[in-house]
Amino acid sequence: MGAQKKGATARVSEDPEELARHPLQAILLADSFTTKFRPITLERPKVLLPLVNIPMINYTLAWLESAGVEEVFVFCCAHSKQVIDYLESSEWSSQPNFSVTTIESHNSISAGDALRLIYERNVIHGDFVLISGDTVSNMSLTQALQEHKDRRKKDANAIMTMVVKQSKPSPITQQSRLGTDELFMAINPVTKQLLYYEDKAEYSKGFISLDKTLIADNPSVILHNDKQDCYIDICSQEVLSLFTDNFDYQHLRRHFVKGLLVDDIMGYKIFTHEIHSSYAARIDNFRSYDTISKDIIQRWTYPFVPDVLCGSSAIKVERQGTYRASDVTLSRSAQLGSFSFIGQGTKIGNDTKISHSVIGERCTIGSNVTIEGSYIWNNVTIEDGCQLRNAIVCDGVILKSGAVLQPGVILSFKVCIPWSTLDLFLSVK
Repeated sequence: MGAQKKGATARVSEDPEELARHPLQAILLADSFTTKFRPITLERPKVLLPLVNIPMINYTLAWLESAGVEEVFVFCCAHSKQVIDYLESSEWSSQPNFSVTTIESHNSISAGDALRLIYERNVIHGDFVLISGDTVSNMSLTQALQEHKDRRKKDANAIMTMVVKQSKPSPITQQSRLGTDELFMAINPVTKQLLYYEDKAEYSKGFISLDKTLIADNPSVILHNDKQDCYIDICSQEVLSLFTDNFDYQHLRRHFVKGLLVDDIMGYKIFTHEIHSSYAARIDNFRSYDTISKDIIQRWTYPFVPDVLCGSSAIKVERQGTYRASDVTLSRSAQLGSFSFIGQGTKIGNDTKISHSVIGERCTIGSNVTIEGSYIWNNVTIEDGCQLRNAIVCDGVILKSGAVLQPGVILSFKVCIPWSTLDLFLSVK
């Protein structure tokens, strides 16, 4: 609500009435329509997977509420009952001035299908925020919303504003921040209009092809391969109708955005809003899951960090960026390294070493265990002498004594590893 009120004072007389009729709305896609998180997502929806011990969707909803959004429509498809049950039993079902409504579908297979169904429901009544439930951000929407609305007043074809951010190498992983496909964007530096978008350039062997009319029609164009798409979009209502008019639009970027950029008939335009000091990123794959988890622990996402979201009484922040729940049982000889998180009810045995890792709730970790750069979810049992490096271990897993998880291993729910050595590799792309 704050973003709307700030913008209202600069508008013509009828705008305050329009704002009063149409609170700021958001569409949250609770299904990524991909298989990148399998086998985990065969049993649990991606938005309910723990991100530093908090379901992903909580970060997205907390940001939307803080950004002034008043109505959120959560589109549920895969494992929709789990998402609906979680939201109905969570704090989001009773927040003042912030309503969360679920829209369920069992037949949608893409984001395009989701937006077509939402259009049919006729629940969106003005400009809206489009976001997926695996996005973490602390940016303010005020300026981006104002830019979008100002452009709309001058040009009705300016129907979408995409949030982008400078991509920086990570000092921890020594790779691009999120490990996603290389992204090329051509942007008019004066108007900020998006002119070209390509997120899969491998097939062209390092070359991209720009239409000569793009250069001819724009006296100034900058081609970027250093921008990160935050997957936060401010859209006008026409976006929903365009999906309804064109059933070829399935993927938001590969089909819709690229389709509009090459459509000379309709003349619709997409613009960008670049953030600098704020944080915004989407968990698109296991590498970005690791990177964003580290960013949360290092508090780049403040105030959306574990001790704030869980309550300072439940989680304490200690030296070296370590988070520990109040009822953790930690042996005197155990070593808890920097930038780690230990959840409620977890017990850690003698001479165990944990660093740069997240340990969930009610886990039992034996003696002489080494855990580095790993994500251990809830109710996991790790017996004496186990070694885990750069692994993900889901709820209910049991690792018998002496088990060794090589880097990149992902164990889905309730797996039991009885062997002393596990030579299981999962390629994370």
